[in-house]
Amino acid sequence: MTDEGGALTGEGAALLDELRTTIGKYVVLPNEEALTAVTLWVAATHIQTALQHAPRLAVMSPTKGCGKSRVLDVLYETVHDPMMTVNTSPAVIFRTIGKIPPTLLVDEADTIFSPKASGDSEILRGLLNAGHQRNRPAWRISGPEHKPTPFPTFAMAAIAGIGDLPDTITDRSVVLRMQKRKPGEKVAPFRTRYAAPELNALRDRLAAWLGPLRGTAARMVPQMPVEDRAADTWEPLVIIADLAGEHWPAQARAACLTMTRHEAVQDEQTSLKTRLLRDIHRVFERANNPKALSTQDLVAALIQDADAPWAEHGAKGLNAYHLGNLLRDFDIRPANYRFDQGRQAKAYLRNRFLDAWARHCPDLADTDVKPEPSPGTAPARPTQGKPPSAPAGSLPVGPPGSPAGPKRTL
Repeated sequence: MTDEGGALTGEGAALLDELRTTIGKYVVLPNEEALTAVTLWVAATHIQTALQHAPRLAVMSPTKGCGKSRVLDVLYETVHDPMMTVNTSPAVIFRTIGKIPPTLLVDEADTIFSPKASGDSEILRGLLNAGHQRNRPAWRISGPEHKPTPFPTFAMAAIAGIGDLPDTITDRSVVLRMQKRKPGEKVAPFRTRYAAPELNALRDRLAAWLGPLRGTAARMVPQMPVEDRAADTWEPLVIIADLAGEHWPAQARAACLTMTRHEAVQDEQTSLKTRLLRDIHRVFERANNPKALSTQDLVAALIQDADAPWAEHGAKGLNAYHLGNLLRDFDIRPANYRFDQGRQAKAYLRNRFLDAWARHCPDLADTDVKPEPSPGTAPARPTQGKPPSAPAGSLPVGPPGSPAGPKRTL
């Protein structure tokens, strides 16, 4: 039997099964739904010219060593016409994307979108946002006659980095939140010399299967379990699943529902955590920006804000345990600290928040005081018309590097 595109019935399902198994051999993804999504995303790159939307694949990890770069290695050998880049200019990408676009693979995106990145990062973000949908060109003055010229931006892209990517990118992405492997979780060693031939063979079979089906794919309007931008992002993956048939249509829609619901929860938590950073900034500011605030005092100040959600957080309101959990993703933890009169308590050092404020609340950066100078350096002059803050207490108890010792900050 053959389907509308002339492919043998079951051929696509068996090929996707094989691709899914092979991807899972080299990387440990967060869950089975994520493995399904990556498999369908890889296949979708081979029919980009038939798609109306080019979903991004956001590969994010809280720390190094979670396998995000290995995901890109596997993608490089299986997607259509990969273009791997770590630090490239928007101009290069403008001139690379054409009528038959490559698949962009962007590693170390955290360096591109960091607060200290160059102005090109905003141009690149705009390019990645525009390229999610067909017919969103970037106009530039080009050529010896300096004519306005449209440059295509439409191309599928996988973007990997430590920490969160910009919301405008994750909103257009199938999101993989990578974690370190658990004890006992094993993967096959990835060596290009013997892994590439296996993956390349799958790539070539995908191209051969899907090539004759581009016309069919372009006409398909699949039933989606989600709406709006989530439907735009997942539609190419569901189209691939419907072309494959058998168990893949149900499996793809189940993955779509599970992963989009998870991201909705993450968005809510991210908004809550950003609110917490802002409220903590306000608490420090009202206290005249001391070097540290005890955990007890910080929790009490947050709960006392009638306009904030902290009094109703959890079953009995925010406590020290909740606060630690919410701040852990920002790598902010309490430490032993000795205040005036020798009082010692668990406390949060203000310097530990500076990076998180710069990344997630950039509008607050201009109001931040500078970190205290190292011993032996001249103190910074106070701002004109504003008296210097009084010291809040001594350095943390203990030698550097001990659990109670001072943390090194940048």
